[in-house]
Amino acid sequence: MHLFPDRSAAGRDVAAALLPLGIQDPIILALPRGGVPVGYEVARELGAPLDVLVVRKVGAPDQPELAIGAVGAAGVTVADEETMALVGVTPEHFGALARAEQAEVARRDAMFRQGQPPLELRGRNVVLVDDGLATGATMRAAVGVARRLGATQVVVAVPVGAPEACERLAALADRVVCLFTPDAFVAVGYWYADFSQTDDADVQRLLRLARQERDARLTSTIHP
Repeated sequence: MHLFPDRSAAGRDVAAALLPLGIQDPIILALPRGGVPVGYEVARELGAPLDVLVVRKVGAPDQPELAIGAVGAAGVTVADEETMALVGVTPEHFGALARAEQAEVARRDAMFRQGQPPLELRGRNVVLVDDGLATGATMRAAVGVARRLGATQVVVAVPVGAPEACERLAALADRVVCLFTPDAFVAVGYWYADFSQTDDADVQRLLRLARQERDARLTSTIHP
């Protein structure tokens, strides 16, 4: 079963769910890479600026796809102590793994931005967007980053998510908009007809296009 043709279509559906909420002057922060095509459509529909918020999963040593936590900008670290205990990772070992991922966060952030400064979040309403939530670890880190950088309101918006991941985020974010929370979640990609990989060049292109389109809207408003 496919709920969404692709990430762009999913983004338009997420935007349609956000519009009635009337979020004032939002900033859309997409989690790269897969969240950026979704976030681009959300930003476009809401007439909002788009930026990236780079977070990295901390994977288990022998199962790198299994998240035992996540890290993000501003030194935010989220540890999943229950999963760490299951796979036998000590806090000390987790700390070393997290530090390595923090270095990768800084590298990717610089690469994606291409010299553009990050948007100022202090006092702003922030919408965090990804293509879906499995464990929700990276999104929990993203919420922590947005809070630490001074966001007034933090909304999480995704097309699909595991019910338990959305429930855990509801305790951290001001609002969680998750269009579908199937009990038999399987994986994020299961709910997309086209879940082809988003590469770094795609992220850079969409960020550049979003800036150009927003500049054009602002210019048309000032000089109708």
